[in-house]
This record gives sequence, C-alpha cells and structure tokens, in this order.
Amino acid sequence: MSFFGNIYREEVSSRAKTVYMYLKDRSNAEGECWPAIKTIARDTSMSVSTVKRALADLIRCGLLYKEYRYRQNGSKSSNRYFLKYK
Repeated sequence: MSFFGNIYREEVSSRAKTVYMYLKDRSNAEGECWPAIKTIARDTSMSVSTVKRALADLIRCGLLYKEYRYRQNGSKSSNRYFLKYK
C-alpha cells in the first residue's frame, strides 16, 4: 500500500487530501500534531475557511481526531490532531 493509500477514496475531498498530507508531514511517530489553522492555511495556500472544511471532512471520514486544548486560564489554545491510519 502506498504512503497515503488510505485517502485515495471517493468520499475524501481534494482539500481534505491536501490537509491530510500536510498534517502527516508535520506529525510525530504516533500521528500527533498541533499546527494552528492559520499556519495550515498559509503553508497550503488555502483560506482559513477551506482548511476548516477540510478538517471537518477528515473527521467525518474517520481519518482524523481533534482534541481541543486550553490554557490554564481557560482560553483556547491550538487543537491537537491525531491522524488515524486505516
């Protein structure tokens, strides 16, 4: 199977494939990464809205799990993403 074989499915949008490859490139050995949405958008030349839709696509397809992270004062921090390998 190819390196990205699990995303070559009809239900995975092209924007989601791009973001998945970006996240996989930035993830550690456990498939965990935590880039900001603005960083993903800048690095992939996509809009912030498109990146958000791509992340939602990946979650819906079961390829990504998102964990919300918060600072000690309760404000939001960056999300942590876990890539699921099928």
